[in-house]
Amino acid sequence: MWVFDAGLACCAVECAAALSRVSGAAGPGPVHANVFIVAGTVTDKLAPLVLRAYQRVPDPKWVLSFGACSNSGGPYWDSYCVTKGVDQIIPVDVYVPGCPPRPEALLHGLDVLARQHPPAEPGAGRP
Repeated sequence: MWVFDAGLACCAVECAAALSRVSGAAGPGPVHANVFIVAGTVTDKLAPLVLRAYQRVPDPKWVLSFGACSNSGGPYWDSYCVTKGVDQIIPVDVYVPGCPPRPEALLHGLDVLARQHPPAEPGAGRP
């Protein structure tokens, strides 16, 4: 799995801590990834940019929503400018709860994602 982290707020720090434990997991950008992680508060102003980054990820692609803010808006759910969950703009495969979630929770979410979508055939992965 090659990961692109759309780190939008404080959850991005926890996400970076978890991804630093997995050698070679993070790719240079969305065009080289197959796992799109949204970590943090998605505002209405950022939503089109998140959608554009998601569209740049080649198929097959999977989305992991990391943290209460990306899952449902978190403590800001009633704000006029916060999207009520990233699933309002892109499909989500795995939700990781918490505010902020622990790095181990992200690793567990990636494990769940890997079990749901095993590789098609050996050698068919990304370079």
